[in-house]
Amino acid sequence: MDYFNRTGKMALGSRLRLLTSQVTDDASKIYELYNVEFSPKWFPVLFILFDEGEKTITEIAEKIGHSQPSVTKIVKEMCAKGLADNNLKSSDKRRNVIDLTAKGKKVAETMVTIQCNDIEKAIDGIISEANHNLWEAIAEWEFLLEQKSLFKRVQEQKKIRESLEVKIVEYLPKYHSAFKELNEEWISSYFKMEEADYKALDNPKEYIIDKGGRIFVALYHDEPLGVCALIKMDDGIYDFEMAKMAVSPKAQGKSIGWLLGQKVITAAKELGAKRIYLESNTVLKPAINLYYKMGFEKITGKSTPYERCNIQMELNLNTIPNV
Repeated sequence: MDYFNRTGKMALGSRLRLLTSQVTDDASKIYELYNVEFSPKWFPVLFILFDEGEKTITEIAEKIGHSQPSVTKIVKEMCAKGLADNNLKSSDKRRNVIDLTAKGKKVAETMVTIQCNDIEKAIDGIISEANHNLWEAIAEWEFLLEQKSLFKRVQEQKKIRESLEVKIVEYLPKYHSAFKELNEEWISSYFKMEEADYKALDNPKEYIIDKGGRIFVALYHDEPLGVCALIKMDDGIYDFEMAKMAVSPKAQGKSIGWLLGQKVITAAKELGAKRIYLESNTVLKPAINLYYKMGFEKITGKSTPYERCNIQMELNLNTIPNV
């Protein structure tokens, strides 16, 4: 169909619905061909009850991958046609179950032994004529989508595309307000501003850059939406501290934190650093996960000027590849 050639894979759902509709329409005609008064949507429930015996609504739903309301509606329709009985007492008397009536079992037996055999052969004929085995392809797609949904895959592609539109630049005086405001925003949301915060945010050139550190700014469509600093340390243990990383809430999902972190690590290695230190708080779970992803490991015992700090981490630059 030319429409799908024009839309491309964007219309996958529409194309599958159209194919499903075509197959379902034929299924209704096939039941008429065998003089069976039956709706195609009932088949999964009929088959499970015929193959495995009495079941609860919940059990049927789990077996066929339908919702409980959907199964309840199907069972109600099958009961109205005399194919199933509802609210039967199970063998252990502790639950109500659904089972096929004598009529339902006769219909199911006819389908399984005669009708299904003809359908199997017809479908095998299509498969032999086709270049691809649709049945096997569906099973493969079901498996792959179970591992990672289409939504998740599209979300990842969106993130990759948007991250390519992010530019990491060196700090300039014009970014001072962004550096300060982005940090104040997240700190005030979770904790309180402290003396060490004001010192770095009010005077970034004096406190960070003039002492041998660097500050990086993430621009998305030329708007500063993320910042991170590399602060020179003189404790004899660590060369630099990665600090004051902040990303605007409206920029989340664009890998800005990761890109800033990689830029900081690259800059530290260029400056001859061996180890980077950072301080954080475990309430900031996304940030902590990001640090672990970058290769940081938890340490203990170092003094800190921040009340909010309850986790300290380090990155050994000799153990990671060039970024």
